[in-house]
Amino acid sequence: MNYLRYVKIIGTMHVSPKSRDEVFRTILTERPHAVALELDRARFIGMQGKVEMSFSDSLRLGKKGVVNYILAKVEEKLGETFGMAPGEEMRAAIEASRVIGAPLYLIDEDIGVILTKISRAPAREKLLMALESLGVFLPLKTVDIGDPFEEYRWAMLEFRRRYPYLYRVLVEERNEVMARNLMMIVDSLLARGVKRPKVVAVVGLGHKPGIERILNRGKPEPVTFIF
Repeated sequence: MNYLRYVKIIGTMHVSPKSRDEVFRTILTERPHAVALELDRARFIGMQGKVEMSFSDSLRLGKKGVVNYILAKVEEKLGETFGMAPGEEMRAAIEASRVIGAPLYLIDEDIGVILTKISRAPAREKLLMALESLGVFLPLKTVDIGDPFEEYRWAMLEFRRRYPYLYRVLVEERNEVMARNLMMIVDSLLARGVKRPKVVAVVGLGHKPGIERILNRGKPEPVTFIF
């Protein structure tokens, strides 16, 4: 079955005000039976509480905590660059779903599993990521590229070239998880007698093509997960 006919994917740039507005407007216009978010339970709760982890807190949690701290700082820097804190597009989706009375589904892989996989990255990729993350704590030059979405797509390609293992873990395997969950949502709606179910999924722009490809095929791709 072609699941893509039932699912509209909104590919967002997590730090773009344009994405936030598009998400809210699209959900109100489409009025879907369900709204799906690129979040897991832990991140959803953390986003609602706006809990910030200090570097000393991350050290107490070991490797996973440090990796999570670095990734959070990278998102903060991007938020400063584009004028919006990370997560605003998810909050917009949550608000819009409440307005139309649609249920929310959290479709992303568990953050604990993701961080475990990241901690097992090859030494070369760990070292390169650590060195590049130092730039988050130093003054950075901002270049006006005209179209931040095109820059984001280019950055994804560059990330895939430089970090093949991390790209697989952070993009390809999560595409698989999110596509499977979207299929389950559609199947559930069909089983309840909804003849033409409509689901709006809000995911990062880098996940959109992969998830759409899987949904269009109607079956998950043969991905070997890294544990």
